[in-house]
Amino acid sequence: MKNFLLTWLGTAVALLVTAHIVPGFEVKSFVAALLAVAVIGLVNAFVRPILGFLAFPITLLTFGLFTLVLNAFLLWLASILTPRDYFVIDGPLAAFLGSIVLSIVSSVINYILRGIEE
Repeated sequence: MKNFLLTWLGTAVALLVTAHIVPGFEVKSFVAALLAVAVIGLVNAFVRPILGFLAFPITLLTFGLFTLVLNAFLLWLASILTPRDYFVIDGPLAAFLGSIVLSIVSSVINYILRGIEE
């Protein structure tokens, strides 16, 4: 449970950092980031496996690069499902860049949190 909470908080911080780096990617507050991360987690849990299965042929043909497009789409979908006042992505380029930056920043933050936890 402790690992889950630390990962959730770390990813919320990563979402805020991403919002400061990527233009067109907006998160209103830390509470909004916590809610957005919960929605992103739900989208990844329920929609990602279906889309991953359906997109497998094109992912195979592009040597996995289509996964970047899939990540951007899922992040954009999560922004639509989150209340509009909290988490907004203004376009496909912001979603694409945001998904790349978010994955890098959250990996670094979660790595640091794992080191502190031990």
